[in-house]
Amino acid sequence: MFETFFTNVKYGVNHVLDINAYDHVLFLIVLTVPYLFKDWKRVFLLVTMFTIGHTISLLLAVYGAVNIKSSIIEFLIPITIFIVALFNVFTSGKGAQKEKIGILFFSTLFFGLVHGLGFAGEFRMYIGKAQSKLVPLLEFALGIEIAQVIIVFLVLFLGYVFQTVFRFNKRDWIMVVSAIVVGLVIPLLLNNYPF
Repeated sequence: MFETFFTNVKYGVNHVLDINAYDHVLFLIVLTVPYLFKDWKRVFLLVTMFTIGHTISLLLAVYGAVNIKSSIIEFLIPITIFIVALFNVFTSGKGAQKEKIGILFFSTLFFGLVHGLGFAGEFRMYIGKAQSKLVPLLEFALGIEIAQVIIVFLVLFLGYVFQTVFRFNKRDWIMVVSAIVVGLVIPLLLNNYPF
C-alpha cells in the first residue's frame, strides 16, 4: 500500500524534474519569476491551479473522455511557455502580478490542462489495467505538486539572491530570466510545429 503510494508520488516528482522534459520547469520558472517570497501564497495558488488543470486533463484522458492529436499538444506546450514569458517581458515592473484572481489564474489552469494532455499517453501506459485509476492519479498529482513547490522555492530563492546580493533591479531580473526562457523555448516551437 505505502510502497505503491510512494512509487506514484515519486513518479509525479520525476515527471516534473526530468531533465529531458524541461518544458514543465521552464513553465514554472516564467510563472514564478515575477514574484518574491512575500508573495508565496499567490505563487502556491498559481502552481496548484496548474496541478488541478494537469490532473483534470489526465483524468479525462485516462477515462477516454478526450483524445487530442499529440502533435498539436506538443506544439501547444511550448506556446503556453512562450505566452507567459512574453507576458512577463511586457508587464515586468508594472505590477501586473498584483492583480486579483483573474486571467492569470484561469490561463494557468488552461496551461495545466494542455500540459496534462501532453503526458496523457505515457500516464495511461503507466497505470495500465489498474482497477482504480483515480487513486494513482491523485498520488501522481501530489508528486507533481511537491516537485513544483521545490522549483518555485528555488526560483524565489534565486530571485532573492540576485535582487539583494547582486543588486539586480526586479524589472531586469524578470526581463532577463523571461528572455532566456523565450530563447530556450523557440527551438521547441520550431521542432514541434505540426503543420
